[in-house]
Amino acid sequence: MSTALAWFEARKQGVFTACLITLWYSSNIGVLLLNKFLLSNYGFAYPIFLTMCHMSACAVLSYISIVFLRIVPIQMIKSRSQFFRIVTLSIVFCGSVVGGNISLKYLPVSFNQAVGATTPFFTALFAYVMTMKVEAWLTYACLVPVVSGVVIASGGEPSFHLYGFVMCISATAARAFKSVLQGVLLSDEGEELDSMNLLLYMAPIAVGVLLPAALIMEADAFSYIISIGFQDRFIWFLLIMNSTMAYGANLCNFLVTKHTSALTLQVLGNAKGAVAVVISILVFHNPVTFIGIAGYTMTVMGVVAYGESKRRCRMSELRASFI
Repeated sequence: MSTALAWFEARKQGVFTACLITLWYSSNIGVLLLNKFLLSNYGFAYPIFLTMCHMSACAVLSYISIVFLRIVPIQMIKSRSQFFRIVTLSIVFCGSVVGGNISLKYLPVSFNQAVGATTPFFTALFAYVMTMKVEAWLTYACLVPVVSGVVIASGGEPSFHLYGFVMCISATAARAFKSVLQGVLLSDEGEELDSMNLLLYMAPIAVGVLLPAALIMEADAFSYIISIGFQDRFIWFLLIMNSTMAYGANLCNFLVTKHTSALTLQVLGNAKGAVAVVISILVFHNPVTFIGIAGYTMTVMGVVAYGESKRRCRMSELRASFI
């Protein structure tokens, strides 16, 4: 009886994890494709305003999820210095998301994902510059194909756009910088925040940063969305769904991290980019070349090797600490 019950519980947990991973993939890839559709195909040329919509949804839904639904215990800000550190992270976060959305206006999703896969390179670079953290030489060697693959993919990309490429690289670097900065700024004992609580505080700050930026740089966005909304109400549905999915992507990322191992998350994360590339090509029919595919494949293989090298180094350090 106990064996059958254990089997049932394991089966139930397996089904739950599989559904969670499916939602994670769907929300992440869905928001990416919908961003591309809105900014490039639909003609909604307001990436800052779109990012502000995402952050507004994240602010409202984070509050509901934590305060009312109690998905995670609420963590309070404990000091003024912690608040200013969160503000700093919010500004960097805004830069990374806005840059990524701007790049989608000019670049196909497939190439955007290829460039985004170089995040480990920038993470290692910023980790060394900011914390003097040195990795094993093999780990650094794995970054060579990561960068080389993007260089090759750039040369073989039929839809290459210099400004879009610069914004995509900038967004990737900002994302890596935020990751390292978060480890530095929120590492004090008693001041760590889980990703959902961090989003709860970062999202309203991000809205406060993006609102004046949108009013100055995309002044006609508000009048456009009101006027076009009366003619085509589908735009309202797209914006609400897109913004909700943006929060869903963050929530699913937190839950998948909680319910799977670090290795599983690493493998799933690498595969997610490849799945997004394939789906985007099928949906948008953007032209691809053999050189571009070869470059992206090289980058992904480098990322996989980099993650495996990091994992082995951590295992070696753990074994050494027990000796």
